[in-house]
Amino acid sequence: MEREEFLSKLGLGVLMACAGCGLVSCSKKGDASPAQSNAPAPGSGTVFTADLSNSLLNVGDVKVANGVILVRIAAGNTASSFTAVQVACTHEGTSINYNQGQGIFICPLHGSEFSTTGQVLLGPATASLQKFTVTVNGTIATVTA
Repeated sequence: MEREEFLSKLGLGVLMACAGCGLVSCSKKGDASPAQSNAPAPGSGTVFTADLSNSLLNVGDVKVANGVILVRIAAGNTASSFTAVQVACTHEGTSINYNQGQGIFICPLHGSEFSTTGQVLLGPATASLQKFTVTVNGTIATVTA
């Protein structure tokens, strides 16, 4: 393959990739609306349960269901060993990830960071994540809104 042909194809590939990026780029709308989060409304009851005898066994393990991310943040089967927040970033609605090394939630799209209680640590997000209640009864963790 000639250099010119290679660069032409490379340029076309980069252009196509960048065109796709534009579909998820920042908008002027600001923070995501509650409807974008798909998280249950406060007071709506049980969101989901997790059997701790076969899931969330290690610190840093994650379960995502019904618009909520549940994370084991400490050893032991007590409510304080877990945190649960909405999985959709409040900036643009992208699913957040838990970074165990830093002990925070991070949005992979624009880099917003949130504490384990959902508070904004670093923007562009300006609104906190909705926090959910976690209870533990034996080996069953229950997340409620």
